[in-house]
Amino acid sequence: MKYIEVIADDGSSATVAAIAAKVKALDFRFGMRDDAGMRQMRMLVSDNQLQAALDTLQNVLGAQPSARIVVLPVETSLPKADESERKQARSATAARESLYEQVEKNGRLDSNYLILVGLSTIVAAIGLIENNIAVVIGAMVIAPLLGPNLALSLGTALGDVALMRKSAKTLFAGVLLAVALAALLGAFWPGDLSSPELTLRTVAEYDSIVLALASGAAAALSLTTGLSSVLVGVMVAVALLPPAATLGLMLGAGNTTPAMGAALLLAVNIVCVNLSSKLVFFLKGIRPRTWLEKETATRAMRVYILGWLVTLAVLIVIIYVQGSLPV
Repeated sequence: MKYIEVIADDGSSATVAAIAAKVKALDFRFGMRDDAGMRQMRMLVSDNQLQAALDTLQNVLGAQPSARIVVLPVETSLPKADESERKQARSATAARESLYEQVEKNGRLDSNYLILVGLSTIVAAIGLIENNIAVVIGAMVIAPLLGPNLALSLGTALGDVALMRKSAKTLFAGVLLAVALAALLGAFWPGDLSSPELTLRTVAEYDSIVLALASGAAAALSLTTGLSSVLVGVMVAVALLPPAATLGLMLGAGNTTPAMGAALLLAVNIVCVNLSSKLVFFLKGIRPRTWLEKETATRAMRVYILGWLVTLAVLIVIIYVQGSLPV
């Protein structure tokens, strides 16, 4: 459940009460009225009614510049709801606004993001060179590459061009930094670069496509259902950070052919993660609020999915051709 606190003109009180009744609010209360004629109201709604309540309130109160809508979490509620209500709550999709707040924050290009990318790249590169899988997993845990990928997918689902541009820039900067740092390390590394963990990331195969598709879908699903994203973050890092570090190491060492293989694997993973996460957002019904925004988002979604599908098809052809070449 969530509490929705509304601060609006006192003349809208009856309308807000009607909205509470429409969404079957579990509780509705009028608060104090201040000297400016603004009244505080609060309704308790189930998670599966939250999005409908927010959309209706925004449509009604949108013309009031001083109106505010705040969503407050409910940690515990007694007595406990019956089993049918609990099932509905577990299957409810997170509100659009809540998703946006989480994803937009994790898709920002700032110093914290760049520092985490740099640290995780160094850890991953050393782990790959030393064939230490525990170190590689540690790098996957701190890698922040999940954020911009999900932000790009959500931005397309909502038709938010600004979020799409910002997240694409963040993703590009993160991958570029990872490759550059790994290349610098590879250029000065005194030993050879032939460990099994490193060699594994220089070959793109069909199972790599399945892994990346599953990772992106799991990431988006965890976000929309409120499940823990720790494991999902590791899965996405598995698909993105190691090949980026491998690409840089091979470029720094002058190993062109393995670098091309790592670049192909990285491209496959980025495409698949974004494609599958976008499809999950679509199937979960993540849409903009207004009709005009929905039309814009639908067009963006078609272009987005078609572009990723065409790119994936090209990459599959490259993988097939590489597999057909004599060793």
